[in-house]
Amino acid sequence: MNKRLKHIVAPVLAIGALAAAATAIAQQAPKPEQLIKWRQSAYQVIAWNTGRVKANVEGAYNKEDVIKAANTIAAIANSGLGALYAPGTETGKGWKETAVKPELFTDKKAGELAANFNKEANELAKLAAVGDVVSVKAQLGKLQGTCKACHDDFRKKD
Repeated sequence: MNKRLKHIVAPVLAIGALAAAATAIAQQAPKPEQLIKWRQSAYQVIAWNTGRVKANVEGAYNKEDVIKAANTIAAIANSGLGALYAPGTETGKGWKETAVKPELFTDKKAGELAANFNKEANELAKLAAVGDVVSVKAQLGKLQGTCKACHDDFRKKD
């Protein structure tokens, strides 16, 4: 590489590295409002996919659709949702005002409920791959039970 090109490439690479570092730093500390938005969005995707599974077990069963929906639920369950409950997100607005009760951030039961949700989501994905409608329907009920348990204890009533 000639000297002239080195003088151009080095600053460009340095600027790129600084931009990447700045982006990484910005991503490490999202604002509470952003965390609440991400949290609300994740649960909307879970709800949509739960509805897809429910529609299949109550109507014409499409194994591939159930597998996609169940795998999406399991992926979100295993994605580290707990990080979206950082300090400062007990109150505030994401897409809408958060419905989380402040007790969720201090009650050890919340961790147990989250672990149950993960377990049941993973089991739903396993059973969806087999394709037995009766088993998938029963497992969907277990998964929905974990959602209800958390909502009963840690979600503000409308």
